[in-house]
Amino acid sequence: MTSDGLSKSETPGSGPDPSPANLDLGVIGNSALAALVDDRASIVWCCYPRLDGDPVFHALLGSPDPGDGAFSIDIANVITTERRYLPNTAVLETIIETADGARVRVVDFAPRFKFSGRIFRPAMLMRQIEPIVGTPQVTIRIKPRADFGRVAPEITRGSNHIRFRLGEQTLRLTTDASPGLILDEVAFVLDRPLTFVLGSDETLNEAPGAVFRHFLEETTQYWREWVRYLAVPYEWQDVVIRAAITLKLCAYEETGGIVAALTTSIPEYGMSGRTWDYRYCWLRDSFFTVRALNRLGVTKTMEDFISYVTNVVARSADRELQPLFGLQFEARIDEETLDALPGYRGYGPVRRGNAAYLQRQNDGYGSVILAIAQCFFDERLDVRGDLDLFYRLEALGERAAALWNEPDAGLWEYRTLSSVHTHSAAMCWAACDRLARIALKLELTDRATYWREHADRLRSKIFAEAWNEELQSFVSSFGGADVDAALLLLADIGLVRADDPRFRSTVELIGKRLKRDNHLFRYAGEDDFGKPETAFTICTLWYIEALAKIGRGAEARELFKHVLGRRNSLGLLSEGIHVETGELWGNFPQTYSMVGLIHAALSLSRSWEEAF
Repeated sequence: MTSDGLSKSETPGSGPDPSPANLDLGVIGNSALAALVDDRASIVWCCYPRLDGDPVFHALLGSPDPGDGAFSIDIANVITTERRYLPNTAVLETIIETADGARVRVVDFAPRFKFSGRIFRPAMLMRQIEPIVGTPQVTIRIKPRADFGRVAPEITRGSNHIRFRLGEQTLRLTTDASPGLILDEVAFVLDRPLTFVLGSDETLNEAPGAVFRHFLEETTQYWREWVRYLAVPYEWQDVVIRAAITLKLCAYEETGGIVAALTTSIPEYGMSGRTWDYRYCWLRDSFFTVRALNRLGVTKTMEDFISYVTNVVARSADRELQPLFGLQFEARIDEETLDALPGYRGYGPVRRGNAAYLQRQNDGYGSVILAIAQCFFDERLDVRGDLDLFYRLEALGERAAALWNEPDAGLWEYRTLSSVHTHSAAMCWAACDRLARIALKLELTDRATYWREHADRLRSKIFAEAWNEELQSFVSSFGGADVDAALLLLADIGLVRADDPRFRSTVELIGKRLKRDNHLFRYAGEDDFGKPETAFTICTLWYIEALAKIGRGAEARELFKHVLGRRNSLGLLSEGIHVETGELWGNFPQTYSMVGLIHAALSLSRSWEEAF
């Protein structure tokens, strides 16, 4: 980072890099749509019109033809770029410098602000390119495609707009630049600010520059007000703020769903074949996101998620609760591989959909109940948990009590391996435990007793089946001898106290078996694809929290500093890290990882009282 807070990278040559090494990407968005911007100010990923929609910009995963699938601003003879978010916002600024001393500023954002008593968040991207020093030559290329790169758009133009018909939807670019120069990809001298407004096929009623300035001011003000009310820790405030904003961008406010990541098919590592579509709402991942934002005082995401869960539970009827859904409650998310795109850095396959929706993952019942339990106790909320919501949750609790010791795919979503996983059983216990607490709050004495008896029964049996006396550790599955990182959550959900010697010895064994250098693997054995080659960042962060809980705070702080050093230049993380190279791999940005940053910072930071 430079002294002014900008991230800096050497970028020799010209033209966009569609698959940047180490995922050095920025995220812009507004909880309706989002886009990823590389270090040359090219938009290389954007699904439209929602977070799990068709990737109209897909250059991150390659292109059928060079330059397709990106919105790029090519400037001749670039030598360096510097990037930053405007402080406490989701507005991204890129400064590009050329060999002859010219400097250009690019500002990217998606509008989000309060308007007429509601949040205005159109499916729209706004960008402006402005000369700071000199008059460099630039070429504007906007080349969206449909159906994961398989369909080129039909293009029409007007005096100040270009329309891209992409199957059943049409994008309109409104600009004060020359549409003809854009369409013909002609280089021209940049001698004034140019504005680009990309969104639905609707007429812009004012000049693009005027709209840009107004929306930028309002959006900047919105984010800074939002951040002002975060309950941040004394230390690592910038880390927590960036993580919180990023989580907000992964929430789809129209329905309340939260995606696990904004991308699909970025592999866990190289040619591993582990390329998954994470643009859906995992109930488990959403629990972690909701809980992290709740700890910061952002309860609106939880309120939206309650609405989402109410819908998916109603659609589940008497069926077992599947682990993930589409953002508009879609229950069927068939997985397919697509040949049109070569994949991130050429590593395929590219996938759409996720077959994990067919799996049994018994921890989902606890995830849902834990995610929304706070609404029964938090008196700040406009809409509190009531009897109707409690009875809906009881239906989930009954399934948890019935399925807690049934084999499932578990937290790690094994595709061919099934066991009675300790984490899944523990989350079923958590479902019963929280229902007992909620019933007490609602003064439903009989129901409180009912759920407390279930919780006590499950806890006793989990301790009997998941504790390995020889290893002096809890184990991954009942009767087993392996450990996995999910066991680090047992104290977090309250199944065992953090000062219980059994938890301490479990943490110590996990460190011995799963820690590699400064990172933690999720498990040590082989799965359906062999041995994992990257450490899961959330596991490292769980380990950091667990170390703090058992009194090894100094070690935890050192590990946390190391993880912070592995973020990309804008403070973001993907799913995993390759231990030897430190390179980021996996879908991006990963909500799990950003959640982990928040929890670790809150756990390790000195208090405000200690600081003063």
